[in-house]
Amino acid sequence: MDILSIIFIVAGLFFLIVAAIGVIRLPDMYSRSHAVSLTDSLGAFLMLVGIALHEGLSINMLKILVVLVLLYILNPVIAHATVRAALRSGLKPLEKENS
Repeated sequence: MDILSIIFIVAGLFFLIVAAIGVIRLPDMYSRSHAVSLTDSLGAFLMLVGIALHEGLSINMLKILVVLVLLYILNPVIAHATVRAALRSGLKPLEKENS
């Protein structure tokens, strides 16, 4: 069970690192938000599954699974609210230049 939990945790770390690189490399707030909301959800999911497997059947596993459910409910809502607030404040998406 420890090997499986390590695999999930390492896979989650990979997606979280990809999200961090996306924040640095992508040009505007809208593309950054899109990339981070997708990879952050998957990375956190894999990390929490790995931690839950490591804990075994206990009350801590139940708490981790509750956090996992809340994360999957709230992460898309937070990403949508952030992008909507940026659009309402007048931040325009980056337009592609024709060369």
